[in-house]
Amino acid sequence: MERRLIETADGSKTLFIPEMNEQYHSVNGALTESNYVFLQQGYLAHPARSLTVFEVGFGTGLNALVTALEANKLKKRTRFVSIEKYPVTPGEISELNYGSLFSEEASQLFLQMHNAEWNQEVEISEYFSLQKINGDLTKYDFDEALKIDVVYFDAFGPEKQPDMWQNDIFLKIYNACRHDALFVTYSAKGEIRRNLAACGFEMARLPGPPGKRQMLRGVKK
Repeated sequence: MERRLIETADGSKTLFIPEMNEQYHSVNGALTESNYVFLQQGYLAHPARSLTVFEVGFGTGLNALVTALEANKLKKRTRFVSIEKYPVTPGEISELNYGSLFSEEASQLFLQMHNAEWNQEVEISEYFSLQKINGDLTKYDFDEALKIDVVYFDAFGPEKQPDMWQNDIFLKIYNACRHDALFVTYSAKGEIRRNLAACGFEMARLPGPPGKRQMLRGVKK
């Protein structure tokens, strides 16, 4: 799969896939989108002092990085589990500028995350552990011991990867979530909202990040 490095509107970089005409993050700002959709509306919106985050699409690792920085800042014990079918290459990682956008701490965390072994939980810092799963979500069976507090649903768009946005996927995730778990995604499509609601999430449309009018957030009740 060919991937090209591009710069987004806020100066942060992302990857573009010509074959799919799709990028890993919003061209209106990769970092801005991660901070707003996943960190602010997901991670920081959950009141628990200890959290398990499940991410669909590890991708460049940007969502994990902003979450780790916040976990360290707030001293909030966080287990971050992320599934990815097509990991980015070391060469692509070296071209991403996420660490330099923050601090030396961020640069070190970013390298630690990408150097972490796949398919095992690794302590990245005192407050943040990472488990990268190299797998296909459509075939993945959740560990019964995994109790999710926040879901970052960051798959490619429904029109690009329709099999990732189906009710059976959402139901598997719902069943792995704790009561009051939050589900956040950049998508605001009515069909996606209805599918998530049919699985049991109480859905709401929220204002979206730059370039998008709305996004979705669900709560498991």
